[in-house]
Amino acid sequence: MTMLRLQRVHAGYHPDQPVIRGIDLDVGEGEFLGLIGPNGCGKSTLIRAITGVVPVLAGRVEVQGRDIRSLSRRQVAQLLGVVPQETAGGFDFAVREVVAMGRHAYLDRFHGPRRADLEAVDTALRLTGMDHLASRSVLELSGGERQRVIVARALAQTPRILLLDEPSNHLDINHQVEVFDLMAQLNEEQGLTLVCVTHDLNFAGAYCDRLLLMDDGRARACGPPAAVLTEALISEVYRLPVRIEAGATDGLPRVIPLSRRTRRHRPAERT
Repeated sequence: MTMLRLQRVHAGYHPDQPVIRGIDLDVGEGEFLGLIGPNGCGKSTLIRAITGVVPVLAGRVEVQGRDIRSLSRRQVAQLLGVVPQETAGGFDFAVREVVAMGRHAYLDRFHGPRRADLEAVDTALRLTGMDHLASRSVLELSGGERQRVIVARALAQTPRILLLDEPSNHLDINHQVEVFDLMAQLNEEQGLTLVCVTHDLNFAGAYCDRLLLMDDGRARACGPPAAVLTEALISEVYRLPVRIEAGATDGLPRVIPLSRRTRRHRPAERT
């Protein structure tokens, strides 16, 4: 089943200056898709176009067969959960309070949270491993824990698709692995469809089913990691020579940037 479909999508902040140019994309149910590409190529703008925050200037974005422009903001929030490029901010809220904000799209202005809302918050806390910190202030949490709170807030929406914009940004390698392991768990055990923007090509290659490589607002390639993470393609798009090696234990592609120093000490080719 196709959960998300983009048909020749042009999108941007000004009608005469599209940032996204002619993107075609189908994302299947339960798929883990990675969006990769250099800074300024349009990855985050594409996420915002999918949610309707950035205007679609031409083409069509469909969520479960429905044009995003035909849906109310409440309906969009019930279908799409978003994890933005930020952690739980500088306000002294308890973890449970932040996660409960994800139920806003379901609340009636004349009633408080219903049983379904409370259960959704409890489930989101459990799935992200944050239930034991539910009463803790977000200001007391580590960066990785704060990111889990933001994921939990999105999960509390009970979305069909989770969109993540650089969820491991500014985290150390331990917390980066923790966040990507959590996404893999949600994808595999809950069947959640994931679309994730990331700058880390090696995490993308290790965790994602498919990759969409973007350059200057356009799709340059889309397919399994081994088909997209090639030396020729990555070197061209990122304007930097790279070497691709297969992981010793899993055979997955590893991208090694070849800096000037690396190239100077690179072993000679065998003859």
